[in-house]
Parts: sequence; C-alpha cells; structure tokens
Amino acid sequence: MAAISIFDIFKIGIGPSSSHTVGPMKAAHAFAAELAGLGQPVSAVEVTLHGSLAFTGKGHGTHSAVILGLEGSEPDTIDPESMEQRLRTIHEHKRIELPGIGVVAFDPQRHVIFNYDEELPRHTNGLRFRALDTDGKVLLEEVYYSLGGGFIARGNEPEPTSQQGDPQHFFDSSQTLLQLCADRSCSIAELVLENEVQWRDKADVERRIDAIWAAMRSCIERGLRTEGVLPGAMAVTRRAPKLRKRLEARDKPSPFDAMEWVNAYAIAVNEENAAGGRVVTSPTNGAAGIIPAVLKYYERFVPGAGEEGIRTFLLTAGAIGILYKTRASISGAEMGCQGEVGVACSMAAGGLAAVLGGTPDHVEEAAEIGMEHNLGLTCDPIGGRVQIPCIERNAMGAVKAINAASLAMHGDGTHKVTLDQVIETMRQTGLDMSSSYKETSKGGLAVNVPEC
Repeated sequence: MAAISIFDIFKIGIGPSSSHTVGPMKAAHAFAAELAGLGQPVSAVEVTLHGSLAFTGKGHGTHSAVILGLEGSEPDTIDPESMEQRLRTIHEHKRIELPGIGVVAFDPQRHVIFNYDEELPRHTNGLRFRALDTDGKVLLEEVYYSLGGGFIARGNEPEPTSQQGDPQHFFDSSQTLLQLCADRSCSIAELVLENEVQWRDKADVERRIDAIWAAMRSCIERGLRTEGVLPGAMAVTRRAPKLRKRLEARDKPSPFDAMEWVNAYAIAVNEENAAGGRVVTSPTNGAAGIIPAVLKYYERFVPGAGEEGIRTFLLTAGAIGILYKTRASISGAEMGCQGEVGVACSMAAGGLAAVLGGTPDHVEEAAEIGMEHNLGLTCDPIGGRVQIPCIERNAMGAVKAINAASLAMHGDGTHKVTLDQVIETMRQTGLDMSSSYKETSKGGLAVNVPEC
C-alpha cells in the first residue's frame, strides 16, 4: 500500500462528485498528457464509461468532466465559472483542443459512450479511452479507474502517490496508530505532522492545512449567500440562505442554535457542491459538507478555538481518513454512502474529540461511534444527482459527528468496539450490499421518488 498523505484525503476541487467528476477529469487529463507525449497526429478520441459511471454519470456530469479533462483542465485549478461556456462551445462546434496536439473533431453525443452492460474488473467506476490516428487505427488505448475521493489508477497499476518515500511512522490500523502515540507520548495530530514533514517542510504543511480550511470556510460563506435553483429536472431550491436569514433574524437565543447552524453550514457546502462549485473533497464530494460544518461549529461555539485547533482537527481527521482508505474504501460505488457520509462523520467525530482535549483513545472511540451508526447507509441519489438525499444527509452526518465526539468525551477512552473492527464491518457490509444501493440509482429513493 502506497503511503497516503492527509493532502490525498483533503483535496480542493469541484463538484458534484469526487468519484464521478474529479476522478474522471484527472483520468482524462492523464490520458491526454500521455497522448501528447507520443507526438503523433490524432484524428479522434472516444471515452467509454462503465459501471456506476455509466448509470449515474449524466447526473454527476461525468461526461462533461472527461471532456474538460481531455482539454487539459484539472479539478484543483479549473475555473467553475468558465466551464459551462466552454462545454457549450464544444457541443456546438463538435471540436476539442487536445494539449500538445491541437483541434480534433469531437462530438460529445458520439464520442462519450455510456456502457450500461459491462463493468470493468477492478472497480465499478471504469473509463476506457481510445485515440485514433489519421488512418483510423488505434494509436493509444488505456483503462482508468476512479477509486473514490478523487483517487485514480491506470489498469492494474497501483494508485499513484503524491509523495516520495515512506512516512516516518507507518500505520495501517488504529491499533498501530494508538500504539505509536503511546510509545511517543504524543497526540495523533503530532504523529501525523511528523509524517507530513517527511515529504514537505513544516511551514508548507501548515500553509496547505490553512488553505484547506480557507477553502472550506469560503465554500460555507458562498453557500450561505447564494440563492437559486440547483441544476437538474428536480429543480431543488437552495435552502442554506433561507436558514441563515432565519437564524440571524432571531430575537433571542434558542437551545437549538448550534445544531441549526451546523445544519446550515453542511447544507451550504453541499448545495455548492451540487451546483458544481469549488469544494474540498473530504474525503469525498458527496460528503464534503460534514467536516467543514463540524469545524465551523468548533470555531464558533467552542471556547478557546483557534488556528492551532483547526490544524489539530484536520491532522487528526486526516489520519482517520487514511485508515478507511487503507483498510476499506471511501467509494460510494463500492461501499454505499457509509463509505462517504459514514467515513466523513467518523473523521469529523475524531477530529472534534481531539480539539475538545481528548486522548488518542477518545479520538478512536469518537471515530468508531461515528461510523458504527452509519453502517449499512445506502447510496441512492435520485436522478444520479448529489441532491436528494445527499445534501440533507450531510447535515445529519455533521450533527451525528458532534454527538459521537460528545459521547466519547464523557468516558475515559475505554470501549468495547474498536475502530479497526468497525472499519472491517463497513468493508464487509459494502461487499454484501446490493449494487442497486451503491451509486447506481437502481434502488432506494432513486426508484421510489421520480426525478420529475
């Protein structure tokens, strides 16, 4: 297993989906770069989407993501404001511009193929790219997989890593993580920071963490103020601005203020995500509202909150995310929504326990509680869009994370079920779960509630 950084878990990108938008865009970008390296003329390019990417790709905008990726766009740098106009131009003129090659004929209706019948062997989120030379022969053909959380891999190759070398303190289980902290008499955040400075200097680590929080906070603020209707036939009206206005208009405090603000923060982020705005994949886009909402709760409602606490939160939550990525999966197409909202809830619970003064044992317990009560959560988006039930589900996950941290902090850190055991239970549950409930929109709310 390749070493994973917290910056692999937290990535600044665009909505609406890390596995169906971010990953496919990265895969298309990688294919285009390889194609340019051949230095040969190209007459046509086609992309075939398989498995979950085919079933819910239209709702998630997968076809648009691969088109823009082929033109050289990347999720962390693309301007969301310019995407619609560029896509309109491509659809109208039926041409794309491949980096290093030039303009090539490309009809999105013909050259992006949704294959509903064949699932590729490694993962349900498969993409096959083919480029033809001027004689109509295959010049380059590659298969990529979008593995959840924006992670991609080519064929049977290992997932590429964003850093060189092993971490100073390798852990692939919560048991190992807790033992390392006990041996060094340090917190989880301190241990993870030592790992991160193996790959980049401390000032850069802190700058990156601060940039992650700045992007999360900016997303909350945009979502709380941006009104309108989300894309798609359901015409879902944004609720976060109305929630904000009602909360700000209250004459006197309510016992539910903190919880209602957390709801507003989480919904704000996921409405931005559903609209294709800039979000932080944490650890996925479908669950991107939970950690920002709980962090904002910490910043606003916990006395003594500050910059160091926010860094501690994200370092701790990142460690928990690494465990899920290493031992199971953060892909809704593999695990159902327990692998997205459940994992984010677990990460947020652990991060909050850490900044509330919890020991590593408290953190592990909070993370375990956060997942234990999300086990079996299905992924059944109506119309293949991350709107219903996904937006509200983030609000529920954020509140649940706060409660999990609170329950853990009332104890002494000893508990019956370990985080390793609950991660393995999630993995087994995901394997047993029907594919109808794993981001295919073939079951659950997706079939019982019509999109239009």
